[in-house]
Amino acid sequence: MFTRFATTAMATTLLPPPLFRPPFLLSRHKFSLKSIHSNTLESPVVVTDDRKYGNKQVISLTPQLYDYLLSNTREPQILRELREETATMRGSQMQVSPDQAQLLAMLVQILGAEKCIEIGVYTGYSSLAVALSLPDSGKLVACERDAKCLEIAKKYYERAGVSHKVDVRHALAMDTLKSLILAGEASSYDFAFVDAEKRLYDEYFEYLFKLVRIGGLIVMDNVLWHGKVSDPLVNDPKTVSIRNFNKNLLEDKCINISMVPIGDGMTICRKIAENI
Repeated sequence: MFTRFATTAMATTLLPPPLFRPPFLLSRHKFSLKSIHSNTLESPVVVTDDRKYGNKQVISLTPQLYDYLLSNTREPQILRELREETATMRGSQMQVSPDQAQLLAMLVQILGAEKCIEIGVYTGYSSLAVALSLPDSGKLVACERDAKCLEIAKKYYERAGVSHKVDVRHALAMDTLKSLILAGEASSYDFAFVDAEKRLYDEYFEYLFKLVRIGGLIVMDNVLWHGKVSDPLVNDPKTVSIRNFNKNLLEDKCINISMVPIGDGMTICRKIAENI
């Protein structure tokens, strides 16, 4: 086990089905936020009370505004069909939203990625979005321990014509990552996405850091965790794990980071050095 991090966080991408209304996460912060229009129940604009931020206005996703965002999101028909099938299942909130999938696909395209890893496939929505963005010679290692979910994912890989790009690993993700390193694949992957056991986030990241090349990306999902990470009164194990993980990323000089308030929060990490 690698020890670049000291601390620790199952795949739960938080997407309430079927309208994809995310939790709104601006109630508590290091600085306080107030609505621009205090007489409006759900104003889409808030501003910090801290003058050091220059009264910066920040968009808060109301249901109406999020519906508008989704109406301006491109979702291939095959992804729409998978999303709608998944929405009928128990646990469908674990599926990423269309806007998240669109972002992941664009990152893969910008990178010109050819080798990718996903930890936490569920029914395959995000992995399918990535596979569709890969060149025909590309490869996605898709790690998932739930066989029933994998059957749905594989059905859609086949329907989309990307099965030859997806190396499905029905096993514990940690075992798969270790096997890839032992097989000599360190520093050979372009992109990784993690939406898995939260209390194992540090460990997943350590192994992925070894597998991803300099200049490659590791994207971590659920980093805002229903907004609980900003509430000092919430200290359950998963929340504490994610809070500590976020702090570790912030202090890691081997990566550049951007925490993006999309879905339940994603942090995009770009590897810039092996060790500093």
